[in-house]
Amino acid sequence: MMKVSIMITTKNRSVDLTKTLNVLKGLDPQPLEILITADGCTDDTVEMVKRELPSARLIINEVGIGSIASRDRMVREAQGDLILALDDDSYPEQIDALAHLSHYFEENPKLVVMGIPQRTDEYPESLTQTDFGSARMIRSFTSSGAVLRKSIYMTLPGFAHEFFHMYEEPDYTLQCVAAGYEVIFMPDAPSIRHHWTGSGRSEVRNHQRHGRNEFWSTVMRCPMPYLLPVAAYRIYRQLGYAWSRGMDWVVREPLWWFAAIRGLPRALRARKPVSWAGYRKWLSLK
Repeated sequence: MMKVSIMITTKNRSVDLTKTLNVLKGLDPQPLEILITADGCTDDTVEMVKRELPSARLIINEVGIGSIASRDRMVREAQGDLILALDDDSYPEQIDALAHLSHYFEENPKLVVMGIPQRTDEYPESLTQTDFGSARMIRSFTSSGAVLRKSIYMTLPGFAHEFFHMYEEPDYTLQCVAAGYEVIFMPDAPSIRHHWTGSGRSEVRNHQRHGRNEFWSTVMRCPMPYLLPVAAYRIYRQLGYAWSRGMDWVVREPLWWFAAIRGLPRALRARKPVSWAGYRKWLSLK
C-alpha cells in the first residue's frame, strides 16, 4: 500500500482546526504523518496543535507567506507517496478512508491528482447528496479535499508562490494535463466533510485574487502567439462576471488589473509555457 501523508495550512482558526484534528486522530489506519503549517497565526493555534497532536510535523511561519507557498513546502517535505490535502475545517467522513486511496493510483500510473466528493456548507444540497456522477477528468480540484502523487509533483513547477492565495489548483492541473498526466474526480472515493463558512470571506476580494492569478497563470503557461488573445479573453470574462454582480463590482475591477500589472515582471520570470496542444486539452475540460 502506498504511504499517505496529510497536509493542512491554517491561519487563526484554532477552533476549526481542533475539530479536524480530533477526527484525524480517529482514522484507522493512521496516515504516515500529518503536516500542519501555522501561517502567520496570532491566536493559540501553535499551542493547541502541540497539545492536541504532538506527533504532527508543525511548521510555523511567524510572518504569513500564504496558503500556496505553505502547501508547496509541505508537499516537498512530505514523506508519503500520496498527500491528502485538507483545509483546517475539512476531514474524511469515513474512518477507514486512507485504506482506500492507494488503489486508484496503483491502477492508473497517469493519475497524479484525485478530486474527492465533498459535502460542504458552501453548497447545502451536497450535504445529503449520494450521487456525485461518474469519474471524469477535471480542469481543477480543491485543496480542501484532494490527493496528490508526490513523485510527479516534484518533476513539475508545482504551486506558484506568486499567487499567495487562490488559483493554484487550476494552474497545477494545467501543468499535469499538459505533461500527459490525468487529474480525475473519483465519485466513489472516500468523501470529505467541509465545514465551510462565509464568515470573514470577501467575495469581491476573492474575485479580484482569482482574476489576478488567472491572468498571471496565463502569462506563465500559455505559449506564444496565443498568449495575448487568451490573456485578453481572461480579462474580458472576469469583467463580465463583475458586470453580472453589479456596478459596485465593476468600478473595482481596475484594482486587480493594476495588481496584475505590478506583478507582471515576476510572472514573466516564472514563465514556463506548455504546448498549445496541452493548453487546449486543459481548456476543453470542465
